[in-house]
Amino acid sequence: MSHAPIDVYSWATPNGHKVHIMLEECGLPYRAHPVNIGKGDQFEPAFLKISPNNKIPAITDPEGADGKPISLFESGAILVYLAGKTGQFLPQEDRGRFAVLQWLMFQMGSVGPMLGQTHHFRNYAPEKIPYAIDRYSNETKRLYGVIDKQLSTHKFIAGDSYTIADIAIFPWLRSYENQGITLEDFPYLKQWFDGIAARPAVQRGVKVLADLRTPITGDKEREILFGKTQYQRR
Repeated sequence: MSHAPIDVYSWATPNGHKVHIMLEECGLPYRAHPVNIGKGDQFEPAFLKISPNNKIPAITDPEGADGKPISLFESGAILVYLAGKTGQFLPQEDRGRFAVLQWLMFQMGSVGPMLGQTHHFRNYAPEKIPYAIDRYSNETKRLYGVIDKQLSTHKFIAGDSYTIADIAIFPWLRSYENQGITLEDFPYLKQWFDGIAARPAVQRGVKVLADLRTPITGDKEREILFGKTQYQRR
């Protein structure tokens, strides 16, 4: 069955990679539209209509479940939607489904926010604040330990099958060096990580829009991402 292309409004960040990888894994046609968050594209009215929290990624699917167009924001919700649309990477039976969803929520509630703060205070903050660096770096190591322990008894994050839980978590761990992590300290996680990184669809997914991304070095970019522009009411 052929599908109309899904429009993906995104950028080459961990949350963007999640959706790019999922689309590649599912084999769905899509068009990637860059939303340059360093230049403030995320605050454009057209983007805010489909992503009111001014965060990437967001999608518009002309063929929703009811046959009508649907727009979605929040990467976790998009993964669940695409899994439902294709019947892939999320078990149908309740026990397996909830096992996956709990680890997806773990990524959304812990891995993303905490590792994001670690990135910020270790790499982007205008001043080095030891308390913040230690707090978030230590929490990052704890989370890596949680994942490593889970993978000591499971082939994949949520069991014996590759699912949206793996797709959600993997992109956040790709910058482990910037998070102060030595991957060899987590042997089960490293084995899993290397296996996911070798998947052709994952390799294609992390390249989507990557050639457009440049390091955040300018004061204007920092202000847009971390300053008062980010906090204006819209």
